[in-house]
Amino acid sequence: NYAKVDDKSIQGKDAGFIKFGSRVDVFVPLDMKITVNLDQVAKGGETVIAEIA
Repeated sequence: NYAKVDDKSIQGKDAGFIKFGSRVDVFVPLDMKITVNLDQVAKGGETVIAEIA
């Protein structure tokens, strides 16, 4: 289940696939406020990783 260009995202909905389940790269706009710390464990669908600044 991979997201496509112009797809709308919904909280808690699958939007990709983590092949080995250990790491994911997330790209957010530069003007977002990051709300997690380096090496912090985040849980999909629960942890807020960024907010609109």
